[in-house]
Amino acid sequence: MRTIDQTTQEVLNLASKHFQVPANSLAPDDDFFKKLGIDSLQALELLSRLENHFGIELPDYEVQGVSDFRTLASRIQSRL
Repeated sequence: MRTIDQTTQEVLNLASKHFQVPANSLAPDDDFFKKLGIDSLQALELLSRLENHFGIELPDYEVQGVSDFRTLASRIQSRL
């Protein structure tokens, strides 16, 4: 069983690879829209990639309004 910290780190690592930014430039409490300069379509691409990576499906209502990596990781964690 993975911890929330491990899940958060995996989310950060996947985001850094997907958007080609240094992993150490991202922090759990960062707003990914602002930090990565992405729009909602790019956020959906990231979400799809995360769902595939973790083998889960996140309903829209669970991620609506989520904009920081830590909260996203906790929603993922609750589905594992």
